[in-house]
Amino acid sequence: MQYSHSDAELIQQPIGYWSWAAYKAVVTRTRAALAGIGTTQPQWWVLAQVARADTVTTRDEVSRVLSGYLDTGPEAMDSEIDETLAQGWLTEDAEGRLRLTADGRTFYDRAAALQGELWAERHAGISDEEYLTTVKVLQRFIHNTGGHAWHH
Repeated sequence: MQYSHSDAELIQQPIGYWSWAAYKAVVTRTRAALAGIGTTQPQWWVLAQVARADTVTTRDEVSRVLSGYLDTGPEAMDSEIDETLAQGWLTEDAEGRLRLTADGRTFYDRAAALQGELWAERHAGISDEEYLTTVKVLQRFIHNTGGHAWHH
């Protein structure tokens, strides 16, 4: 690939722009791919939370964890959880515990395979060391500007 500027010029480039452009490119690509199989990124998050949980998780737990993802908010997450129920991918009992259905497991596996493909696509030509450095640098930018990410 050809970079936009020389190394000397790249050092002077605004991180706000490049982090935004990277965010926009990654999220747009991810959402389009998930839409292609009939789901949204927040619905994927819901399915992944339920499928990967060590114990049965509740609607409130899932909503609390996910409401901060990309500024989604609790109301939007409740709506996305409702949609996963309407699709028949999850069931919810009287206590709000969510479980994958057989159809939900099949769909989750399909979406997880797609996410694996997207991960490989995004990471093409990027070593684990480069990726680790990038994430640490971005977290340092967040820290240095007084910002907060989900891990705070």
